[in-house]
Amino acid sequence: MELTPRRAGTVALLALLPVIVFGATKNPLAGVVTAINVLLISTIIYLLMSPTEGGHDHNHDSDHDADQEHAV
Repeated sequence: MELTPRRAGTVALLALLPVIVFGATKNPLAGVVTAINVLLISTIIYLLMSPTEGGHDHNHDSDHDADQEHAV
């Protein structure tokens, strides 16, 4: 099973369940602050795991061409 950004974000959002229980039973303000933290962390996990626009270029030919230019 591959861990995709969507799946990682969903798993991170599962942390909202205990936050809701905590906020409803103990302190609503602390529940709201904790919920905001969980949402921020979930968003960061999603963004860190999602592909970037440029991506990682694994084309080693460009490195090889640069080495040949320096050798000449």
